[in-house]
Amino acid sequence: MISAREALERLRTGNRRFASDTRSGDTLTNQRRRDEVAAGQEPFAIVLGCSDSRVPAEIVFDQGLGDLFVIRVAGNIVASSQVGSVEFAAGRYGTRLVVVLGHSQCGAVLATLEELQQPTGQSGNLRSIVDRVRPSVEALLATDLRHDPEALVRQAVRANIRASANHLRHGSEVLERVIENEGLLVVGAEYSLETGLVDFFDGVPKAG
Repeated sequence: MISAREALERLRTGNRRFASDTRSGDTLTNQRRRDEVAAGQEPFAIVLGCSDSRVPAEIVFDQGLGDLFVIRVAGNIVASSQVGSVEFAAGRYGTRLVVVLGHSQCGAVLATLEELQQPTGQSGNLRSIVDRVRPSVEALLATDLRHDPEALVRQAVRANIRASANHLRHGSEVLERVIENEGLLVVGAEYSLETGLVDFFDGVPKAG
């Protein structure tokens, strides 16, 4: 299994191909590749991303079958099932990179900000998502950002990504051990719906 640094560079390279419209051909998903992964998988990265239909991880990183272990949930929030999924992939497949992938104009973040400013009485299920996002964005409404809706959403999206990444780093004894002893890396990233580029901005190790 490749290291976290190598995996991160592989994702960056793939995203550059995607954003520049130079994606790989059908070798990522053709019959030969299907035959290769039928007997088992060795995903080189775990991606906890948003369910938004515009942000499919395999496509935006230009990867194929068996390359990524993807967990998707509205707002890229972290609850017990997401933590368990990351633990499973890190333990079963030896994957050493976890990416929390949020995106610009995230609907779950927008819904949370709207609910905080003007409560609507959401269903209990939807409220469970909003309640996960709330702690990371609520404080922003007490700043001058409340007068600039676009800037507020931008900062809230990143705050939510950071919160999810930190939850994975510090909310699981299993993952803490793998981070400490086996080189697991958890990073936060934001996909731009406008440019197609992914900015890895949280927890990325310095070059060298």
